[in-house]
Amino acid sequence: MLLKHLREEVLEANLEIVRRGLVVFTFGNASACDRAEQLAVIKPSGVPYEKLRPEDLVVTDLEGNIREGSLRPSSDLPTHLALYRAWPAINGVVHTHSRYATAWAQANRAIPCFGTTHADYFGGPIPVTGQMQPERIQSEYELNTGHAILDHFAAHHLDPVTTPAVLVASHAPFCWGPTVTDAAHTAAIVEELAHMALLTLTINAEAGPIQRALHEKHFFRKHGPTAYYGQK
Repeated sequence: MLLKHLREEVLEANLEIVRRGLVVFTFGNASACDRAEQLAVIKPSGVPYEKLRPEDLVVTDLEGNIREGSLRPSSDLPTHLALYRAWPAINGVVHTHSRYATAWAQANRAIPCFGTTHADYFGGPIPVTGQMQPERIQSEYELNTGHAILDHFAAHHLDPVTTPAVLVASHAPFCWGPTVTDAAHTAAIVEELAHMALLTLTINAEAGPIQRALHEKHFFRKHGPTAYYGQK
């Protein structure tokens, strides 16, 4: 069986987003990329999480050709692969329809950084893409979802390392990281930040973003060469 260890990690990430309440039924998916082998492992389409086994996961190359597996891969596979091809620093992608983050995506609003909890994880707001044009929706929709993410990051000079998630307009969040385990962790954080931001605006509709100096202090004490949070 190809990529046995990576299959197990991808299965665990898929189960983790269920445990965290980020998906219902068969919504959402997690994948991982093995750069050395130029292969990806992803959840099969429409299979209930409680029935998933490592051998059910589908292995493809980075162009989407199936290398191993008897089930159809997630319909979101082209989105995941577009991100892997464009961003060598990421090796895991998680897509959910978690309640609060999806509400922000449906409202077509980025999630502002109101406080230090958000600043610990993101260098700025959690962005939202622009609306997809009808012709992009009607032709290769899932691939063009990936392009919508990449186009937004390029247009706004965003770094996928310091901004490890996005809200796809009218759709839902996609998150990523150096591993699929990291991506699943980020998906849980995004949902928590989305809920906090909603509560913040409910308490004070005029709330403004965190001070830039405080934002940078919290972000860089966890990230980059000057980080000092946690253990070495």
